Amino acid sequence: MKDYWQNYIDGAFVDGGAGRIDVTNPGTGEHLAQHALADAADVDRAVLAAKRVHQSGALSDLRPVERGRMVQAMGRYLLEQIDEIAPILTQEQGKPLWESRIEIEGAARYFEYYGNQAETVEGRSIPLGRGYFDFTTYEPFGVSAQIIPWNYPIEMTARSLSAALATGNACVIKTPELTPLSNAWFAQAAEAVGLPSGAVNILCGLGHTAGAALTAHPDVNQIVFTGSVQTGIAIATAAAQNVVPCVLELGGKSAAIVHSDADLAAFENDVRWGIFFNAGQVCSAMSRVIVHDSVHDQLVERIAGVANGLKVLPGMEQPEFGSTMGAMVSDAQRDRAEAMVARAVAQGAKAVTGGHKLNRPGAFLEPTVLTDVTPDMDIAQQEVFGPVLSVLRFSEDEQAIEIANGTPYGLVGGVFTSDLDRATTAARKIRAGQVFVNEWYAGGVETPFGGYGQSGYGREKGREALWNYVQTKNVAIKLKG
Repeated sequence: MKDYWQNYIDGAFVDGGAGRIDVTNPGTGEHLAQHALADAADVDRAVLAAKRVHQSGALSDLRPVERGRMVQAMGRYLLEQIDEIAPILTQEQGKPLWESRIEIEGAARYFEYYGNQAETVEGRSIPLGRGYFDFTTYEPFGVSAQIIPWNYPIEMTARSLSAALATGNACVIKTPELTPLSNAWFAQAAEAVGLPSGAVNILCGLGHTAGAALTAHPDVNQIVFTGSVQTGIAIATAAAQNVVPCVLELGGKSAAIVHSDADLAAFENDVRWGIFFNAGQVCSAMSRVIVHDSVHDQLVERIAGVANGLKVLPGMEQPEFGSTMGAMVSDAQRDRAEAMVARAVAQGAKAVTGGHKLNRPGAFLEPTVLTDVTPDMDIAQQEVFGPVLSVLRFSEDEQAIEIANGTPYGLVGGVFTSDLDRATTAARKIRAGQVFVNEWYAGGVETPFGGYGQSGYGREKGREALWNYVQTKNVAIKLKG
């Protein structure tokens, strides 16, 4: 672990104009390292470097297969360095070491997928009758600004960076202040695969300074943001001033509807991954379970068993895959989640298990299951972003759909049943960008992901994500004769 980490601008590691920021290990509560802190001038240099690369054609003039090969090679580089990256990610973010390895493998998969997709972005010809030749082409926007969340700093960077580079954009990445260290390997990967200096710029800065400067910069052509609704609104407002398109992924309050004919034993695994992976700090977490009255008590018992079976330990003490959970990202995030649980109990919910911070150093919260939750409670409406599951009841199918759709969010949803007609009906009626049937997190890099309502707009993952990074140009030619 280095004591000090720098930003990466125009092919060089550099200090920050705003000084340094401390990074804390949430698994121990101890100081971990310092990172260079960017100011508006640093942002300007990074954007101008990316603009220079775009205008030079160093990326966009390449044959797509050549760009694609470099993008794929970046993923392979991450896998080659996984033993070095994973401990850094665990120490800055708090997740178990085995979860960090899964995240890095997921990041590499994005580079593999979008590297393969690079040469599939094709235009088309449009018949206009004799005397005309008309065709469309897709061109990169130019400078892609990407603001990364702290919960998956490696994977979320890879998700946007891989698609942007595959389509010929140059990128400026603002890392999260809480987890900025592991992004350094993207800079190393860019150099290792031969990307031109300025194609990838990575800097850590505060949201109200560096983040604001980046989103309002007149030379930024496209913005990708994952984070809170409040910040997303501010970013969209700034982008609108420059008429710049955005992709916003703003979280959710996602619900799994569990019918009486569901496989309850299998559902235990969905709960494990759905709400306790990464200590529940997942935008598409299964934060609500809406269960039929007839199986409510049985399912609650099973869910509580999953929660109680988890060992909560510092991430570095969890090298092997297993029933373990790490720390939350910070004391502030942990305290916010604990306060939301306390408020839910005050409003009438019951904590079947968990609900309190652990009596040890670090940002640890017990895996928590709440019952007697009603749709009007704050805990059923607001995103906790922690290992807290709310269980609600229903008696009729339509009631379950109404509860599931009864929040401002609409990121993902799920339905668990052995009745195909019931599943497809629910999938049609659930107001969410992605619906899982009988397996939470079914799908992968290939399947489009994005929200309805306050969960944002635009799609990431899948081929659909590529269209966020290109604009359509039409060429109409009048022929002689």
